[in-house]
Amino acid sequence: MRKTGGDRGSLDGTGAAPYRDSSDHALADYPRPSVAVDTAVLTLEPRSDRAPGLSVLQIRRGTSHQHGLWALPGAFLHEGERLRDAVDRSLCEKAGVGVEHPHQLHVFDAPGRDERGWVLSVAHVAVVPFELLATALQQGEDLRLAPASNPGRLPYDHNDIVDRAIDHLRDRYATAPDPDRLLPDTFTLRALRLVHEAVAGHRLQRDTFRRAVETDLEPTGQLSSGTRGRPAELFRRPPQRGSPEKAEH
Repeated sequence: MRKTGGDRGSLDGTGAAPYRDSSDHALADYPRPSVAVDTAVLTLEPRSDRAPGLSVLQIRRGTSHQHGLWALPGAFLHEGERLRDAVDRSLCEKAGVGVEHPHQLHVFDAPGRDERGWVLSVAHVAVVPFELLATALQQGEDLRLAPASNPGRLPYDHNDIVDRAIDHLRDRYATAPDPDRLLPDTFTLRALRLVHEAVAGHRLQRDTFRRAVETDLEPTGQLSSGTRGRPAELFRRPPQRGSPEKAEH
């Protein structure tokens, strides 16, 4: 006998009836949207004439829909696939890069956001050192970095995704020194300040910044070398408690 009303039976291989809700509908009776993932990959692009700038990775779309337009890398979710795995797949296949710690940002669910049909986008952000992207950028004609503050006109909700990614990054960098490890393991306070200025989008007062971060850093007892001017003291991030090395993640 089929279970009805609020009795939430399920098809589990034991002879139980398929699930039906209180309106006597099965899951398949409801329309289902397609689900996509779109990722804002942020980095600091080195510039020879000035401090590094916060940039976002873009791909040139090669599909028939929005062909030739620059957009964020993304993909449709496959059946049985986790969102994180879809993010990894889209970045690997479309940008030739891999990331370790993408963060979910927001679900964009406006019914008319995609002309192709009912598509939900689960937006993510990944923050990576420039070196992780350098090879892919050199080899791929359909990849580029654009200023995160002015990424151009992007399709769908991609401009909104970039804005949310920047806000997410600024919140993180307001509470810890370089939590996403855009710098190498050891660095000068000046290099650290330039990273935080690029993220914040404005200059930071040098002495105020030093006082704000130095309690969260460990001096290495070494000085910088190979740079112009007077050698500066090198610092590192202390390891997270319970973790021998990798912190902030």
